[in-house]
Amino acid sequence: MTLVDAHNKFIDSLRASGKANATVIAYGKDIEQLVDFVNKKGKLQSEEVASEDINEFKEVLSKQRYTGKSISRKINSIKSFFRFLIAEGELSSNPAEVVTHPKFEQAPPRILSRIEYRALRDACRGDARIAAIVELLLQTGMRISELAALALGDVDFDRNVIFIRAQDSRGSRKVPMNKSAKTSLSSYIQVRPRAREKTIFLTKTCRPFLVRNIRTAIDRYFRLAGIKGAKVNDLRHTFITEQLKAGTPLVYVSQLVGHKRITTTEKYLKLIEAPETDANVQIEEL
Repeated sequence: MTLVDAHNKFIDSLRASGKANATVIAYGKDIEQLVDFVNKKGKLQSEEVASEDINEFKEVLSKQRYTGKSISRKINSIKSFFRFLIAEGELSSNPAEVVTHPKFEQAPPRILSRIEYRALRDACRGDARIAAIVELLLQTGMRISELAALALGDVDFDRNVIFIRAQDSRGSRKVPMNKSAKTSLSSYIQVRPRAREKTIFLTKTCRPFLVRNIRTAIDRYFRLAGIKGAKVNDLRHTFITEQLKAGTPLVYVSQLVGHKRITTTEKYLKLIEAPETDANVQIEEL
């Protein structure tokens, strides 16, 4: 099988298995880079690729100033690709099996301090929409893509619960909505544009507020608040860490934020100095 055909077959398999669209795109680009590299060496068939080719590809990436983390991710993609071809009976041996990952230090998640998230709240207080978005992310730990997809019917103000719909390979779940989140969201809904669109967060033209635009808006408020080196995902990191510091059970925190593996949640334990005495499930109320 040609590498191009193998690449296409691999991508189709990822989509069929329900992988997130972002994951499919990332894997696709990683394998495409490898295919282009070995094709230029005159190797067009999947069975022609050797371990030496992949190691040489890894060295080229390093010279092109890719970070160790990025190269490691590409190696993961390549290993998955060749494991797929083995499983499909297209190859009898795996050239990626002996390829090693580059060594690199992974930076710990960025956690906002109490002063920082107070400053962020103050900066966006006059913007009901962004204030509600920031508070929901801080108080529920939901992903930004999950927040962007929230519909009016997903919020139960009587039971103080938010229903988060299944996305790609992630299942649905329910998360509690505390007083701060409820108050902030209610304030936004009062000024929300009247539209047939059921998505909660809208633009001024009554279109869904897209993830990339939410990121841009919050980045602006990070700058206004004087917070350096922070990203939208750090609000989720902050929620997880604050929950664990408050003594919330690890398994429950993992369920709240929708981690597939509890080991993902366990990594945040390293960021905790000591548990709080009051297991309060919210970051300070406004």
